[in-house]
Amino acid sequence: MSDTSTRAADPAQAVALAQLIADAFHDLPVCQWLVPDPDERRRVLPADFHILVRHALEHGTVVTSGGLDAVAVWYSGAPDAVPDIPDYDARVARACDPYTERFQLLDEAMHAAHPDGPPHEHLAFLAVRPGAQGRGLGSALLRRRHRVLDERGVPAYLEASSPRSRQLYLRHGYLDIGEPFATKGGPDPTMWPMWRDPA
Repeated sequence: MSDTSTRAADPAQAVALAQLIADAFHDLPVCQWLVPDPDERRRVLPADFHILVRHALEHGTVVTSGGLDAVAVWYSGAPDAVPDIPDYDARVARACDPYTERFQLLDEAMHAAHPDGPPHEHLAFLAVRPGAQGRGLGSALLRRRHRVLDERGVPAYLEASSPRSRQLYLRHGYLDIGEPFATKGGPDPTMWPMWRDPA
């Protein structure tokens, strides 16, 4: 039986959480496009996700399941109040070489689709470890953060990365905004932009 309790992540867990996200996302079409070779993907994805998890631990909210089988990574005050990641381009190049250009193309597509306002919470990642999926862990993490956002009257935005995840978000009050988008040369579609107004 899964532990569906939730808690704030410890910064010391950043490497483990980046690995969790990489494991959960390994077979997504967009990740297969980013790094076609599966062994290389296992090397590159954790390093890239670690950059983003560390930034969210400083400028957002990172919540895990009790058993560290799931994580939600949120940025607060998007889009304008989230500071840029220092030396981001250089860090991505070090982490993702020789696939840097594809990661840059994905960043550009996501940036172009991101709504300008009002200020909102951005769910960058919701990941559940393979083998623990389908047990309500992702829903538990969503409910925890949505309670806070509803109390504060804050909307939320995300990009669903698969039809299955889109269905999950629809059940939690998100609606499609705009058309699904793809990266140049990537799988079509890659992402479904979605928005949730506070209850």
